Amino acid sequence: MKKGIHPELKKAKIVCACGAVYETLSTKEYMTVEICSKCHPFFTGQRKFVDTEGRVERFAKKYNWEIK
Repeated sequence: MKKGIHPELKKAKIVCACGAVYETLSTKEYMTVEICSKCHPFFTGQRKFVDTEGRVERFAKKYNWEIK
């Protein structure tokens, strides 16, 4: 590998909206996420809608669907 062209890795703290905190290596020192493995429906088995930027509502409105 060439020297001087790769970004420096630092200890990173990742905080989820559910309150879980993870530590890893990254180029950024702090990140926030909305979903992690502790609260994601695939891992927990709980059913819930994960809506990013109102996409579910726009889709439902487009096809005149009612979301429960």
